[in-house]
Amino acid sequence: MTNSTADVVIAGAGPAGLTLAAALTARGVRVLLADKQAGPATTSRAAVIHARTLEVLDGLGVAGELVDQGVVVPRFTVRDRDRALLSIDFAGLPTAYPFTLMLPQDRTEAVLAGRLAALGGEVRRSCELAEVEQDPDGVTATMASGETVRAAYLVGADGMHSRVREAAGIGFAGSAYAESFVLADVRMDWQLPRDEVMLYFAPAGLAVIAPLPGGRHRIVATFDQAPEHPSLADVQALMDARGPRRQPARVREVVWSSRFRVHHRLADHYRAGRVFLAGDAAHVHSPAGGQGMNTGIQDAVALGARLAAVLRDGADGASLDAYEAQRRPVAAGVVALTDRMTRLATLRRRPLVAARNTLLPVAGRLPFVRHGLAMNLSELATDPARSGK
Repeated sequence: MTNSTADVVIAGAGPAGLTLAAALTARGVRVLLADKQAGPATTSRAAVIHARTLEVLDGLGVAGELVDQGVVVPRFTVRDRDRALLSIDFAGLPTAYPFTLMLPQDRTEAVLAGRLAALGGEVRRSCELAEVEQDPDGVTATMASGETVRAAYLVGADGMHSRVREAAGIGFAGSAYAESFVLADVRMDWQLPRDEVMLYFAPAGLAVIAPLPGGRHRIVATFDQAPEHPSLADVQALMDARGPRRQPARVREVVWSSRFRVHHRLADHYRAGRVFLAGDAAHVHSPAGGQGMNTGIQDAVALGARLAAVLRDGADGASLDAYEAQRRPVAAGVVALTDRMTRLATLRRRPLVAARNTLLPVAGRLPFVRHGLAMNLSELATDPARSGK
């Protein structure tokens, strides 16, 4: 196969890879964005976009389009059946985007891919990375087809089972939750407000319910043993067991559903020489706070700025070490927060459940607690300009 060159090779055209490719292309950096899939994603998967993510995407010129397509949700509530234990309002946050935005991942990726195309970039489909070799002057990426690409840097945005991370010899410490998770996009009769993301606590497991465009709802729930293809009856049973009692939901249609196993893992390092990690290749965790895709997109924007500074502005290559120092602690915090949320939501011993349900409303009356939770869930607390880091 013909050899080629690029400034940066990016493996994986998910949200992090697309964002990084667009950010670099906008700065005049030559990018090869390679993805082993034959076409773009067609399922909704991650559906939450937080305020800090919209802020960083505003710099790419896509935040407005995302907001236009999504559902604006200014509130997050924690509930135990009909009882609201804690309410977190995003309306007073110091941002132009004081809300959570609900938008299926395939549509988010379509917007990012459209921006990349408008900048003159593209995704190389059916292009799977097979081998990586690096030396002091650059990286050689060999594709499964036999094509080799010579670049200054390589970024693995290729998910939890990252080939790039494996090739770089970077550890991925952590473990899997005992429970499995169900995702379902449904149409249902729902009497509760559509301007909230709701996290339901239940002994059988947590359930997250959030509005989606087109009158649909997203349901995320834990199961000891989830069905492989959750049916309407499965989702209805879930809502009956964990959702509201006074105004019960009636599921009319399951538009899409999936089962998956969740890990909480963090890469030992984000850099190994000329190889970097971003997104799920660097960190995976519970979907309880809807922060996985958001953290990955923010990784990409931060890394893109540093790579462009080196490749286009003459910054010292050693300055790239600051990427890990900036972003790995953020991911560590997200992994810890979502793990605590998941374990708190799935308490089963009655004394612990009673204590949780007593203490959360008390804590929720404290303004500094509500503000702190809102800043963390929205990921505004990770902004170096706000944190002073």
